[in-house]
Amino acid sequence: MSGPLPSHASVVVIGGGVIGCSTLYHLARAGVRDAVLLERKQLTCGTTWHSAAQVRQLRSTNNLTQLIKYSSRLYASLEHETGQATGWTKTGSLSIATNPDRMTHIARQASLARLFDVEAEIIGPREAADLWPMMRSDDIIGAVYSPNDGRVNPSDLCAALIKSAKASGVRVFEEIAVTGFDIAGGRVRGVKTRDGTIACEKVVNCAGLWGRQIGAMAGVSVPLYACEHFYLLTRPIAGLGTHLPTLSDHDGHLYIRDEVSGLLAGCFEPNARPLPIENLPRDFAFDLLNEDWDHFEPMMWNAIHRIPALETAEVRMLLNGPESFTPDGAFLLGEAPEVAGFFVGCGMNSVGVASGGGVGRALADWVISGEQPMDLASVDIRRFAPFHSDEKFLAERIPEELGLHYAISYPGRELESARNQRLGPVHDRIAAKGARFGVRMGWERANYFPDPEFPDPAPLSFAQPAWHDAIARECFAARNAVAVFDQSSFAKLMIEGRDAAEVLQRLAANNVAVAAGKVVYTSLLNARGGIESDLTVFPLSAERFLLVTGTAQPVHDRHWITRNLAPDEDVTVTDVTEETAVLSVMGPKSRALLSQLTSADLSNQAFPVFTFQDMTVGPVEVRAARLSYIGELGWELYVPWDRAGTLYDALFEAGEKLDIRDAGGFALTSLRIEKGYRAWGHELSCEETPLEAGLGFATKLRTDIPFLGREALERQSVDGIHKRLVHFVLDDPNAFPLGDEPVLQHGELVGQLTSAAFGHTLGCSVAMGYVRLNGHDAVQVVSTGGFEVDIACERFSCSASLKPPFDPSGERMRAQRLKTRPQSQA
Repeated sequence: MSGPLPSHASVVVIGGGVIGCSTLYHLARAGVRDAVLLERKQLTCGTTWHSAAQVRQLRSTNNLTQLIKYSSRLYASLEHETGQATGWTKTGSLSIATNPDRMTHIARQASLARLFDVEAEIIGPREAADLWPMMRSDDIIGAVYSPNDGRVNPSDLCAALIKSAKASGVRVFEEIAVTGFDIAGGRVRGVKTRDGTIACEKVVNCAGLWGRQIGAMAGVSVPLYACEHFYLLTRPIAGLGTHLPTLSDHDGHLYIRDEVSGLLAGCFEPNARPLPIENLPRDFAFDLLNEDWDHFEPMMWNAIHRIPALETAEVRMLLNGPESFTPDGAFLLGEAPEVAGFFVGCGMNSVGVASGGGVGRALADWVISGEQPMDLASVDIRRFAPFHSDEKFLAERIPEELGLHYAISYPGRELESARNQRLGPVHDRIAAKGARFGVRMGWERANYFPDPEFPDPAPLSFAQPAWHDAIARECFAARNAVAVFDQSSFAKLMIEGRDAAEVLQRLAANNVAVAAGKVVYTSLLNARGGIESDLTVFPLSAERFLLVTGTAQPVHDRHWITRNLAPDEDVTVTDVTEETAVLSVMGPKSRALLSQLTSADLSNQAFPVFTFQDMTVGPVEVRAARLSYIGELGWELYVPWDRAGTLYDALFEAGEKLDIRDAGGFALTSLRIEKGYRAWGHELSCEETPLEAGLGFATKLRTDIPFLGREALERQSVDGIHKRLVHFVLDDPNAFPLGDEPVLQHGELVGQLTSAAFGHTLGCSVAMGYVRLNGHDAVQVVSTGGFEVDIACERFSCSASLKPPFDPSGERMRAQRLKTRPQSQA
C-alpha cells in the first residue's frame, strides 16, 4: 500500500494485471497525474503472472494489429525508459499447416500481414524445419514465418510500467479490494473500499477474472467467464536451442516455445473446462489449479507427435491457471452503456500481454476523450447485451469459444453452444421448412433454406460453399418472383419527448424534418465525421420517432444517442425490438402478392419509395414501408409480434402461384452487395465518413442545418477524401473472397475489401472495399483499372466502379412494372 487512500482521484483503475498497469502508465503519460490503481492482492497475481506472454502481431483487423505492433515497440523500449528489464526478446513466430485448409487459413493471414505492414512470408516444410530443428516436419505442407514477433516476461513488464507511472505522480495501492460504487444521475461518482471511498469522475474495470463481479457491483454487464488453461514445462532438453520462433501447431491445438532451455507446450483444447469464479478462494493470488494429466493427455500426445524429443523429456510441471474468455473470443473495451464514466478493459482471451501495451493506450485515450480513438467495434463492450452475462449462458458458451481459439476460420461457421437465446415470432415456421440458422446478438436468424437431403452439419470450405445452390434459389426468387425475409431481429428504438425532434435533427446527418409518412435513411456521425451507425427513421409524430437499426446495434445506438443528450433535454430512448416483427416482401412480384391481400393502392404514385402507410394485409394490421435492402421492388411489413405468424401464413398462401420463397441472411448479403448497399461494421464505421462511403447524398450538407460531424465533412469537402468505397466484380467465377482481402492496383497494395459474396445474379463474386486515392480523384483512380484481389496470396483480376454492378440507376426498386432478370435457377 502506498500511504492512505486519497479522498479524490480523477480516474480509478481497478486491477493490477497487465491491462491495468498499462492503462495507468498511459494515463500518466497523457498527464493524468492524480489517477490511482487499486489491486485486491498484489500486482500481476491473477492471470498475468503465469501468462506464456507471446506477442504475435497479426490480428483479424488492422487496428487490432496496430495495437499489438505498438505493444512490441513499447516493450522493447521500456527498459531504456525505466531501467527495468522487461524480458522482451524478438524471436519470431512460425505457423505450420498439415492440411490444405489450414494452409489456406495461414496464407490468408499472410495476405493480411502484408496489408497491415507486418513482415510475414510463406515458406516450405524444409525451411520450417530449419527454423525448428527438433520439430517433426514430414506431415507439414507449408508454413508462415513472422520474424518480428516475440515474447516478454509479464511480471517484469508490469514492474516497468508501474515504475514509470509512479514516477509521474500516480499512485498504486495493493491489498485494497473494491466493495462497491457511488453512482448518481447515471454516472459513477466514487469507488468504495473497506479503507474508505475515493470520489472520482471515471473508473476503469481491469479486474480480469473478477471483471464480471466488479461490473455487477455497478449494475454493468461484463460478459466474461473463466476457464482452466494448461501448459506443460520441461526441464532442459539437450540440443534444443534458445530464442526459437514460437511454434503454432494449431491443427494440434498447440503453441510451443523454448523456455529456459526446455519446452513450454500450451493448448487451447476442444473440451475446455469452465471455472466458476466462486470456486476460487477469496484470497486467490499467485495460485494455480490442480494438475490434470487425464485432461491434458490428448494434447500431450499431439505435442509428442510434433516434438518427438518431448517423449523422453523430464517434466517440470503441468501448469493449470485460470484465464477469462468472452462469448465471441474478442476482449471487452470501452465505456459501459449502463453507467457513464465506467470503462472496461478485460476478458482478454489469452492475448492480454500481447495486446496490453496497445490496449492500455487505447483505453487511456478513450477515458480521457470520451470517444474511441480508432475503430474498435470488434472489441467494443456495446456489442453485447445484458443477457450475455447470464452465468448459465457463459458456462455453456465459453468452453466452446476457448476450443475454437485455434480453429480454421471457415466462412459460415456458427457456434453450437448456448443457442436459442432469442427466437423470432416465425422461428418455428421457418425451422419446420428446414432453415439453417445463424446467431446475431443472440437472435436465431435463418442463414439459408437447403433441400431436405442437405447434410447436417453442413461441411465447411474456403471454396464454393455447400449452401451455394440454396442461396442461388433464394436470390433467383428475389430477382424474378418474390421472396420473404424474416427481419424481425432488426433493432428498433423509440425516441420520445419534448426535444426528440431537435435532438434527432442534431445527431442525424440527413434531414429528418420531413412530411408525415416519409422514411429517412441517415447516419449518426461523431465529431470527426465518422459513421457511428446508419439507420432508418420513421417520424410518427412531432415528439415520437421510430429508429430501425442493425440487429447488433441496439445497445451501441441507444448509448450513442443518450450520451449526446444535454442535461435539460427531454428525451427518452426505449428498445422496442420485441414489440414489432418485420417481414420483408421483396421481388418484382411483391406488388402482385400484396395486392391480393390489401385494398390499399400500392402504385408508385400512391405509395412512393421511402414512405410508409398503415394498412391491412390479409387479416393483420401492419405498418408497411416501401423499402428494399436488395434493390428490388419491395415492402417491409411491421406487424405486432404476436400477429407475425398469421401474416406469414397469409403471405405464403397467397403467393403460392407467384413462386414465393423464403430467403435467408446469406442471400440478403449477396443481393445487397450486388446492389452496392452498405452495412455498418463492414463498409461503415466510426472511421469512415459519408463522403468516403459514397453517401454524401444522405446528409444535410446542401442545407445550412447544423448536425454533429458537419464541420468535419465540410473540411473534407474542401480538402478532398483520402479513400473511396469502390465496387468490384471478379473475373474468375471460381474465386470466392470472404470480405477482408487486400486490394491491389497495378501490383501495389491500395486497399481492402469490406464485404464480398458470390453474386448469383451476375454469376461471379462481387465485393466492396476502400481504395486509397493518394491525392487523385476517385473517378480517375478507378478508371485506370488494373485491380486485383489477393485471396490467400493468390491474385484474381477484377473490374472496379464507383457504381454498383447491379441496376446502378435504381430503376428496379422504383419501377411500376418490372421484367424479371434472366438468371439460371440452381
